[in-house]
Amino acid sequence: MNDHDKLFSFATFRLDATERLLFDGDSVVTLPPKVFDTLLMLIENAGRVLSKERMLNDIWEGSFVEENNLAQNISILRRLLGENDELKFIETVPKYGYRFVAPVNADENMRTTTEIVEATRTRIYVNDGDGESNILSGSTPPPALARHRPETRYVQNGDVNIAYQVVGSGPIDIVFVMGWVSHLEYFWKEPQFAAFLDRLASFSRLILFDKRGTGLSDRVPLNELPTLEQRMDDVRAVMDAVGSDSAVLFGVSEGGPMCSLFAATYPERTKGIVMFGTYAKRIKEDDDYPWAPTIEQRNRFFEVVKRDWGKPVGIEERAPSMANDPAFREWWAEYLRMGASPGAAVAITIMNSEIDVRDILPLVRVPTLIMHRRGDLCLNVEEGRFVANKIPNSKFVEMDGIDHLPFVGKQDEILDEIEQFVTGVRFAGEYDRVLATVMSISFADTGTEFGKRGDEEWADFIDSSKRFVHKQLSLFKGREVSVGDDETLAAFDGPARAIRCASAINEAARSRGIALSIGLHTGECDVVDNTYSGFAVDLARCIRATSSDGNIIVSRTVKDLVAGSGLEFTEFGSQIFDGIEGKWRLFNVKS
Repeated sequence: MNDHDKLFSFATFRLDATERLLFDGDSVVTLPPKVFDTLLMLIENAGRVLSKERMLNDIWEGSFVEENNLAQNISILRRLLGENDELKFIETVPKYGYRFVAPVNADENMRTTTEIVEATRTRIYVNDGDGESNILSGSTPPPALARHRPETRYVQNGDVNIAYQVVGSGPIDIVFVMGWVSHLEYFWKEPQFAAFLDRLASFSRLILFDKRGTGLSDRVPLNELPTLEQRMDDVRAVMDAVGSDSAVLFGVSEGGPMCSLFAATYPERTKGIVMFGTYAKRIKEDDDYPWAPTIEQRNRFFEVVKRDWGKPVGIEERAPSMANDPAFREWWAEYLRMGASPGAAVAITIMNSEIDVRDILPLVRVPTLIMHRRGDLCLNVEEGRFVANKIPNSKFVEMDGIDHLPFVGKQDEILDEIEQFVTGVRFAGEYDRVLATVMSISFADTGTEFGKRGDEEWADFIDSSKRFVHKQLSLFKGREVSVGDDETLAAFDGPARAIRCASAINEAARSRGIALSIGLHTGECDVVDNTYSGFAVDLARCIRATSSDGNIIVSRTVKDLVAGSGLEFTEFGSQIFDGIEGKWRLFNVKS
């Protein structure tokens, strides 16, 4: 009998070389073809060391591949087989190859009692001598990780614990940013979702997390649900916890705008971004973005969320091809219930509707892949095209289908695009341009303030003012750009922190009878030796010049980016500034 006609058994597993199936007990473990070939070669040579060169030649016969491909296959196998400190299957022989070390039985007689008599995409029947028994059913194969779910861990970001998981050990990190609500452990309960994530983990180290207020992360008061800025902070905290210096961010739906903002703000930590079914804005207010829903349409959806949370809300738009599948409907309803409370779901949905990153997209400089299905019933394909047209040198891939969720419908074509993009991306390294919120502060009337104090007190007053400003910048994670007698210039990673810092400084000044002028803008800055310059700095200074009597004036870009922060604004009017193109709509921060 040829080895490839044998059935092998080891630990709780059985491998059928002819049918190319791996069983764990009565469950089928799905393996990518080359991963199966790797396992079969190791098992056929159990106890013997195989060189990497031989394995590469035999498994990828006629193709040139790098050692990395083999290492990824070994990593996948170790994870799927459930290796740990006590249970070992594959031994690494340093600088040479690999050896399968678990005891293996090759049973030539097993085929007479165990025979696959029907194998389809949806069912596998096994005849074990006592009649046929159904061991696998469903519209898709079970997830490869269903029996070995990843460990959930936590990292503290401020006072909030963020839940995360790490799957795979590939050469590139991918941070998966799910839209709307999420629940890490329920990802793995849906076969299609689990298979999607497992494929991602086959060529990367996949990092998953629940944003604060959802899933397994700490629940927070409704008025403290995460803004885009806080979501960026949570991503950084998770990346730091797992030792990831830089990663590809993969955003689904509402996760896309956050990824864009992260990439523009922290290009040094972003190898690239992938967005699927994404958008730039969620409320139709002008002709520049005609595909967004009207405020009336969004209000109707808010009422549906309030009334029906706990049911499969939104399934007809997000997964229409599975909307009539009872098992999927049940999972989707439970996933939403476990992902967020009814109040949090409404608050998050309203917050997401306020997102507008149109001004940020042109500032994204990292490699970008955007995918969208033509018939997406949740977000118009034109929205994906808009995002792609705004991001320089991005790649846009339009696909057939009506499902909004990437793991529903034809997921292989999506995963193929992502794998090709991720494995081909080249990190640009140092960046001299970043997205930042620039704050410009000066006395409303320097002459008046000087006149109150005179020469002797002025120097002490300026010194104490600088110390106070320095302390506030430290508290709100701002960076001093310049602190002079006439102006303080600072840069922040997030606009909400910048506004709150400006408010703290302004209130302290008011309490002492001092009037300040304060202006803020979020935009692209040139950074050389920690010195910030460029358009955003110039515009922040122009906006500050419009401020008086302690008003904090911000650009519309700043206002749009702090959706959900609790900060409130009043219309200040539109301004045209000398030397700066365009008409700028400005807002006054309500105290």
